[in-house]
Amino acid sequence: MKFLRDLLDKQKPLFEKGGKLESLYYAFEAGETFMFSPKHTTGIKGAQVKDAIDLKRMMITVVIAMIPCLLFGMYNTGHQHLLATGGTAGLWENFGEKLGIGAMLVLPLVLVAYTAGGVVEAVFAIVRKHPINEGFLVTGMLIPLVVPATTPLWQVALATVFAVVIAKEVFGGTGMNVLNVAMTARAFLYFAYPAQISGDQVWTYLGDKMPVDGFSGATALSVVYNAGVEGTQSAVEALAAHNTVLGSGLYEFANLFMGWIPGSIGETSTLMALVGALILVATGVASWKIIVSGFAGAYIMGFVMNLFAVNEYMALPPQYHWVMGGLAFGIVFMATDPVSAAQTETGKWIYGLLIGFLTVIIRVTNPAYPEGIMLAVLFMNVFAPLIDYYVVKANKTRRLQRATV
Repeated sequence: MKFLRDLLDKQKPLFEKGGKLESLYYAFEAGETFMFSPKHTTGIKGAQVKDAIDLKRMMITVVIAMIPCLLFGMYNTGHQHLLATGGTAGLWENFGEKLGIGAMLVLPLVLVAYTAGGVVEAVFAIVRKHPINEGFLVTGMLIPLVVPATTPLWQVALATVFAVVIAKEVFGGTGMNVLNVAMTARAFLYFAYPAQISGDQVWTYLGDKMPVDGFSGATALSVVYNAGVEGTQSAVEALAAHNTVLGSGLYEFANLFMGWIPGSIGETSTLMALVGALILVATGVASWKIIVSGFAGAYIMGFVMNLFAVNEYMALPPQYHWVMGGLAFGIVFMATDPVSAAQTETGKWIYGLLIGFLTVIIRVTNPAYPEGIMLAVLFMNVFAPLIDYYVVKANKTRRLQRATV
């Protein structure tokens, strides 16, 4: 590390004021502070808060929390590939081969997302003459995790550039965005290229082996919806009986919870999302109130749907909404975004509950869109400031009523 530090110190004068590469100073500064703590200290006098956590370390903590979802997603991608091509059905058989296939598909998506977003961040930093912020450390990982492993690399790059520019930079950059950047990228892909990310079909990598002609199969959400339309069996029975080339019992509750199903890379496993939630809550990075209220909101609305059920989808047991689609991943990593989420403590409860409510409502009542967490999070991102406004206003009103004139 001393060698690297000496090398950076030797090159730094070229990027400082008056140097040949002065215009690229902030790009150099971003790389330097990513590897080493900055040497500058605050010059502000008076009371100050001293803490070991800064933006960079907070973002890295979130990335660490996503690693279980990333690793499981890579392995599951390889596992689904072998199932679809007639390979072994054992969960832990051919471990190395499965992980290798998954890494071959997933890691390029991560690399492309970081490269595309990093270039945009660097350009805006140079033009605006400010340091490159570390917010994209998280976004660059989130975007690949919310798309299928078979998504074309150019689509990931295009969605990343669109989301960073439209959802963040036009609002002023890191800390100023109204919408969650990764969810914006997912929404862009959904509406621009629905054939690749429609939400009602599974995505399985077949490689150069095509034993299944035109392989396509329904997701758990669309299986439940079809059970509600046909009305021939309950939603739970339809999930348990669903049989594809990937095998029978694919959508049983335990399988859905563990994540051994086709789908977007990081969203299939509720268990891995909960592991990430424990890391975020234990380190104080994410609000447990949003996570708990988000799951509670989905359960409550699922229960309400049961009371007024007129089809099998509405009669689906509420706990199934937790393990289907990307609800768990969305609540843990998207809804808790400290910038676009509600900031007041009471507002966090309201914000999370409404995300859970809306997710189930969209799923059950909108046949054109079987998933709901994406639209629910983006919708509540827009209303989060309004929630905080009325929470603060209510607090001020109560305190004024207690005040003695």
